[in-house]
Amino acid sequence: MFETLTNKLTVVFGRLGNKGRLTEKDVDEALREVRLALLDADVHFKVARSFTKSVKEKVMEGDILTSLTAGQQVVKAAKDELVGILGGRTASLREGTRKPSVILMVGLNGSGKTTTAVKLAYRL
Repeated sequence: MFETLTNKLTVVFGRLGNKGRLTEKDVDEALREVRLALLDADVHFKVARSFTKSVKEKVMEGDILTSLTAGQQVVKAAKDELVGILGGRTASLREGTRKPSVILMVGLNGSGKTTTAVKLAYRL
């Protein structure tokens, strides 16, 4: 699932990055594709809508569209918004006081739970 989402976002942002200057229509089309990719990945529609709205506001507030690196700046705005949605900071792993500790792994099929569990086990 994450691989498909990653591929779709890479294609959309790659197209934007290859353009010199962007129009509002270019941004709207790209964000529509991003919203559809998020919905296909089972992201709640309110989160997808809020995300694309925030990215568009950041992009439209300045003179980003007329800059030579407009596509890269749109990608940066999207990345910053995703980091903000996911918490914006790194949290350290805290082990429980009693052994064995329990870690709950939650995610959709194919999202990497088993791989992450193995990496955690190796690290601990």
